[in-house]
Amino acid sequence: MAERLIYIDGEYFPKEKASVSVFDHGLLYGDGVFEGIRAYNGKIFKLEEHVERLYFSAKCLMLDIGVSAQEMSNLIVESVRRNELHDAYIRVVVTRGKGDLGIDPRSCPKATIIIIVDTIKLYPQEFYDNGLEVITSSNRRNSVEALNPKIKSLNYLNNIMAKMEGTRAGLHEVIMLNENNYVAECSADNIFIVDKGILKTPYIHLGALEGITRNTIMQIAKESGLKVEESTFTRFDIYGAEEVFLTGTAAEAVPVIKVDGRIVSDGKPGPIFKDLRDKYKEYINSNGTSIYT
Repeated sequence: MAERLIYIDGEYFPKEKASVSVFDHGLLYGDGVFEGIRAYNGKIFKLEEHVERLYFSAKCLMLDIGVSAQEMSNLIVESVRRNELHDAYIRVVVTRGKGDLGIDPRSCPKATIIIIVDTIKLYPQEFYDNGLEVITSSNRRNSVEALNPKIKSLNYLNNIMAKMEGTRAGLHEVIMLNENNYVAECSADNIFIVDKGILKTPYIHLGALEGITRNTIMQIAKESGLKVEESTFTRFDIYGAEEVFLTGTAAEAVPVIKVDGRIVSDGKPGPIFKDLRDKYKEYINSNGTSIYT
């Protein structure tokens, strides 16, 4: 396998030599934004949507990326091309840049742009085939009034602390509630349930990231004739759900068969999930921005 090349501010570095300043405010304070993007069969999936969300997040933080959205898209395509991958996970990171030890962003004259291209496997294959078990985390999702999850920022300690709770329980994922005990999302994924044949997912304003995979699944479900609702529900609604599954760029779509010790339905991935998963796989393998032509 060829050594991975990492893009940093106009140059490509071998993985072992890629670095940023210790005074970079992305490192010091988590001051920055990022996107996780996938490439399938030589095409980057939903590139325009990911870049649009990146620039929206940066605008909310008053972070000047320094290049246009089209230039960013071109850099992403070129980074994948240079790494000679057809199936890849792409991490685009934009930090506030190098500054001083104070938190004032005005000390950072120029943003740092990093593009990492590699492969990823978030869950073992057995979980995609048979489903995974999750628990509800005691760590509440950040309030939307404190740090709105529509901003995909580098501040992930809230998610990491929830993830740690799951890891200590021997599990790979956890459900996060908001301050009002409504389901928001998981530590790294959006969540869906099937209730009386209706596909439901939490409202964004409850503390969930507006996931691009989430939106794609909702689109496919509607086109398949399913009723789809953004909804408010609790973990007790999950306990009684007919099906539960998670979505995310890295995870794609994975079924859940046990929540807080309660078996979901018959303890097997459900028919609606299986149908949506298959249609999603077909969709991602036939849509995207071409890398090599």
